[in-house]
Amino acid sequence: MNNRITLKGKLVTLRPLSLKDAPRFCQWFKDFEVIRFLSSRIGKAAPTLKQERKWISDAKKDETEVIFSIVALDGTHIGLVRLNSIDYIHKNAEYGIFIGDKRYWGQGYGTEAGKLMIAYGFKKLKLHMIYLRCAAFNIRGEKSYKKIGFKPAGRIRQMMYLNKCYHDHLWMDLLQEEWEKKKK
Repeated sequence: MNNRITLKGKLVTLRPLSLKDAPRFCQWFKDFEVIRFLSSRIGKAAPTLKQERKWISDAKKDETEVIFSIVALDGTHIGLVRLNSIDYIHKNAEYGIFIGDKRYWGQGYGTEAGKLMIAYGFKKLKLHMIYLRCAAFNIRGEKSYKKIGFKPAGRIRQMMYLNKCYHDHLWMDLLQEEWEKKKK
């Protein structure tokens, strides 16, 4: 991951992930309302500060990930956005985002952060396709993904267990050529 790049939009700045972000991540991961959309966090205890700092240090060294912290224009760190499982041969990656600070939900911050990250993936990393998966009940997320340009690619039934029920996952993808047409 390039630790020097900063991407700026009208609502947010994407800056390199920092060890200083760890306390906020630990706080956010204690909030079920935040993590219910993060299937990788469901059923797990919130990380300790030491564990989260280690995760950040490891993530910054991982060549198959690009992770940015999302910062609102008022300077508040509100979440993260990432491309992971980057496949440089087949030129694809998985997109992920979360806004941990609920005061910034539903106001376009995530959509703008997503647009900046997708542009980075296609322009700088020269990816051909970016995909994502999300809980089918994440309606707000799905709307944001569609605004970015993602299209439904499929559905995996009962992939996630939450609140004594199984939930489907939606898969969406975006091809570089579709993104080029959309931004015109």
